[in-house]
Amino acid sequence: MIRRLVLGDGSLGRTVTDRTTDQPGELYVVTGDSGWVTTLREKQIAAIEGDPADPTHYPSAADVVVVAAAEGPTTERIATVAREKFPAATIVAAVGVDGSKSTRDRLAAVADELVDPREEITDRVLDATASGHGGRMGRLLSAIRSLSKPLAVVAHDNPDPDAIASAVGLVEIAESVGVPADAYYFGDITHQENRALVNLLDLSLYPADAESFDPANYGTIALVDHSQPGVNDSLPPETPAGIVVDHHPPRMPIDETDRYVDIRPDVGSTSTIVTEYFRRLGLVPEQALSTALLYGIQTDTKRFTREVSEADFEAAAVLSATANEDDLDRIESPSVTSSVVETLATAIQRRDVRDSSLATCVGRIADRDALAQAADELLNMEGITTVLVYGYTDEMIYVSGRTRGASVDLGEILREALDQIGSAGGHANMAG
Repeated sequence: MIRRLVLGDGSLGRTVTDRTTDQPGELYVVTGDSGWVTTLREKQIAAIEGDPADPTHYPSAADVVVVAAAEGPTTERIATVAREKFPAATIVAAVGVDGSKSTRDRLAAVADELVDPREEITDRVLDATASGHGGRMGRLLSAIRSLSKPLAVVAHDNPDPDAIASAVGLVEIAESVGVPADAYYFGDITHQENRALVNLLDLSLYPADAESFDPANYGTIALVDHSQPGVNDSLPPETPAGIVVDHHPPRMPIDETDRYVDIRPDVGSTSTIVTEYFRRLGLVPEQALSTALLYGIQTDTKRFTREVSEADFEAAAVLSATANEDDLDRIESPSVTSSVVETLATAIQRRDVRDSSLATCVGRIADRDALAQAADELLNMEGITTVLVYGYTDEMIYVSGRTRGASVDLGEILREALDQIGSAGGHANMAG
């Protein structure tokens, strides 16, 4: 049974008490407002008049603590005491109308979620207080704070902009609560735009080698933009992954026991999810990360024309305030390698068109990302609604597919056709 503690007398605290009185669980309030104490007691709510920063007034245990003071410094003082008293609890704190960036940063270090009373907060508060695990953000930060070793955030092999930005973003979130973290990838970053993204923005993303990377050196592994170890990454399949953040439909059921799993196939990118984390934690990504996250959303939604949701637009609007438009233009216009041009030329020459479908084999490839680029270009041909481009290396055949306005679910079709001999998946309009 969830135990909620409200400290203070602001509008956030009153919202919580009004909306959770009839929900299962216990509710306890500490406030200096004697009139509110009387009102609460008349409603049979356990309330005590006293200093919300005095832990002697607190109950013996609490799962969720809501700090609702009128002024930022007071909120910070109460939240710090509450964190010391209840280290495992989810703490939701109101920033206050006087909340400066420095105040927000200090609050973010002790609270699991920051809310602005000038915004519509009811749904966010209820999400944070409705679950015995403390809501989505509380569970994420609890999973991170509990680590005794650094966090390793692993993107999928040969990461695209969405995976790159999401991995770096999750690292910054972990570091904001004092947990060291690093972002890794296996394989290569071959797509010219992806290389430009990492190099131009100087993102901290490190190559990993399957033989030398040891998961035992880390408190846990976090997977971003994919959901299973050993599937589209070079981790051993049995590697425990304590955190999973992804927007792709899982190929098989994901065990959520004793781990944090946030998989949302209804949004267009994992960068959208990570951007929401920043917003709900009251954190503002630095310019380079904002630019990377915005680019991640743009590329995975094909500039908001493919698999896009309202959440993607909202995240892009938030990021636009701090992203660098000049850097975005430079990332989107890098020099194209000769292998990409050759792959596209071969794909065009060898195309086999049947009704509105096009398939083409480009032969041996040096750059697997060129397949996706060729598929995107060929989908622009008049009368074509479905494209499949494939090529091979010494040991592997790679396939990239695109479709639009068709009655097929391309991700499901590739899973049914190719899962038995390899790994496949993706979305209805984009798969591989």
